[in-house]
Amino acid sequence: MTKFMMMTAMGALALGGCAMTDTAGGAAGEGAVATAQLITANGQSVGTVTATEMVDGLQLVVEGNAMPPGPHGAHIHTVGRCDAPTFESAGGHWNPTTKQHGMQNPAGPHVGDAPNLDVGSDGSGSLTYTLGGATISGLLDADGAAMMIHAGPDDMKTDPSGNSGGRIACGVFRAA
Repeated sequence: MTKFMMMTAMGALALGGCAMTDTAGGAAGEGAVATAQLITANGQSVGTVTATEMVDGLQLVVEGNAMPPGPHGAHIHTVGRCDAPTFESAGGHWNPTTKQHGMQNPAGPHVGDAPNLDVGSDGSGSLTYTLGGATISGLLDADGAAMMIHAGPDDMKTDPSGNSGGRIACGVFRAA
């Protein structure tokens, strides 16, 4: 092996060991994952959320069970706390770009806005959606983030929360 080839290989190995990390200590970048366990105010587990970093943002996969039937607003909130009974400790919607709420709002959306979670008569529902431009390191910043499920449907345009009602399930994101 020539000296040039050895130097190139050593440089590649050195660079390969330099991985960017998020504030939760996990690997950041495409493929990084965070999960949240959705709970109600009485502590009942009603689903899970997985956030996976993709090239174009965070892919959210929400799997709900034992939830009230119908459409429910689904948003990421700015603080990784879910203090019962109202979950107000999770703060407002994740909005690092300071836009208005709603995918149908010309001045929106918030980074944490997602479509409604549609729950069937059996209490189960799922949602898969990509939050454009979002990252795991942004999600898992110093105060974390929480997934929030609201009592009613999000109208997708009214600032600041889409008139989606009270907070009925909350889950704190953790690096997976």
